[in-house]
Amino acid sequence: MSTDRDRERTRAAVLESAERLLTERGTRVSVAEVAAAAGVSKSGLLHHFPSKDALLLAVAEHGLATFKAEVLRHVDLAENRPGKVLRAYVRTLCGGSPRAMAVFSPSTLWTGLTAVPGMGPITAADAEDWRGTFARDGLPEARSLVVRHAAEGLAAAAGMPPYLDERELAVARDALLDLAEPDA
Repeated sequence: MSTDRDRERTRAAVLESAERLLTERGTRVSVAEVAAAAGVSKSGLLHHFPSKDALLLAVAEHGLATFKAEVLRHVDLAENRPGKVLRAYVRTLCGGSPRAMAVFSPSTLWTGLTAVPGMGPITAADAEDWRGTFARDGLPEARSLVVRHAAEGLAAAAGMPPYLDERELAVARDALLDLAEPDA
């Protein structure tokens, strides 16, 4: 039991360190640098992730799962009407979560990860999962697509001051939330 917890803690420390270093320096970071930042040996890291690509794919999977969990934390369960996941997505990306907003920043770690072999199926599965989630959310597909991608664009623009200030972000967020209502 303790060994499993240690294994999970080590894996989490490696993923957190890798994400931080990738955000700071991109995919040029080495496995040895990630291991040192996580406080484990290089061989210890390679026990969990047999190659740099395996580590990068695990960081991507972890990041995508963390992003989805963040959106779901923003779901208002008191909203008993269609579009509550879409409204949570807007709230998350338009000021509710700096970490989630950073996913869409032009300088994000995702830029380098897209070239990692094996990334295509991971992002395709994530995209399909989101499509299903929004389809079950109960709003027309066209409206959901426009609002969703507008929120992603706002998150990206927010990472590039001075093009979008906090007041403008709030105005745009409120407009998107209005569009995410069933009677809009």
